[in-house]
Amino acid sequence: MADNESSSGGAANGTDTSSTSQASAARSRNAASRSRGASRSGAASRSNAASTRASEGAMKKQVAELKREVNRLNRALSEQAEEAAETAQGWYQSAADRASNLYSGASGRASRAASQLRTQAQSVSETVQQNPGTFSTAMLIGGLVGLLAGMAISRNPEPEPDWLHRWHR
Repeated sequence: MADNESSSGGAANGTDTSSTSQASAARSRNAASRSRGASRSGAASRSNAASTRASEGAMKKQVAELKREVNRLNRALSEQAEEAAETAQGWYQSAADRASNLYSGASGRASRAASQLRTQAQSVSETVQQNPGTFSTAMLIGGLVGLLAGMAISRNPEPEPDWLHRWHR
């Protein structure tokens, strides 16, 4: 609009109309450059769209390849976990078998020992019941021997250690 006003003002002043033709030529050049820019931007946008589609395709291929790789790794890990579980199961079974053998052997020995102890206790009990005087005499003699041994130990000719006297002072 400024161009129109200046051109109309120039014509009213009696100036030359060449400024009007220059303004219209400038306007046509601007329009032509805009249309060229639009055609360039259209071509650029078409080029950008094609490159975007190509990069999306490449990314989809990469994602598919990565999914296949993850699935392969999952299968390999699953197989290794199965092998480890089987190995651990074997170790557990082996340890359980050994423990069972040890327990059965120990329990067998313990039951035999308990049986022998019970048999001996019954024989001692029967002997004491049949001969109460002999048992009481044996106990009295055992007590006297123990008393004499205690007195002999307590009569040590060596002096008592100094640390013992330190606490009694």
